[in-house]
Amino acid sequence: MWNIPNSLTLSRIFMIPILMVVYLYDTKWSNMASAAIFGLAAITDWFDGYLARKLGQSSSFGAFLDPVADKLMVSTALILLVFVHGENLLIIISAIVIIGREITISALREWMAELGKRANVAVSMLGKIKTFAQMVSITFLLYYDELLSLPIFHIGEVLLIISAVLTIVSMFIYLKAAWQVMKNT
Repeated sequence: MWNIPNSLTLSRIFMIPILMVVYLYDTKWSNMASAAIFGLAAITDWFDGYLARKLGQSSSFGAFLDPVADKLMVSTALILLVFVHGENLLIIISAIVIIGREITISALREWMAELGKRANVAVSMLGKIKTFAQMVSITFLLYYDELLSLPIFHIGEVLLIISAVLTIVSMFIYLKAAWQVMKNT
């Protein structure tokens, strides 16, 4: 249970309160630091899975914990962004769509697993692209400031909208895959 991949996954969970404090601590460096924390968490999300496969350290605990850590970190960051940018309808709607989809698909996967049909709703390539777009968009939104004259926040908004659209599309793909089981149950 205690191996490098699981330790990296747990580190993401431990980064959540740090992200919250740093982002809400209003200083000139808080945006950069919170973007760095979230970016590090995003990298560990990829790296823990890679190491689990490479080192042969996959485990049931890791398979459970990894998506939980991912969803907790993404949801926390989205809630923080809504809290700070509460007037921004694009962020609010995207956050509701993304968090709502995660709850729906988590429940769907749990139900399908109870029926022994978990493979019907396994993570797809579209889901991985969606996750990548979310991680980059949230990192940019947390950073907020311009970088090399690029409007990072606005790029983050566009990427967040793209990830919200991918979120909806992937949810319908998962629901369609589960439909045969649903209507026969």
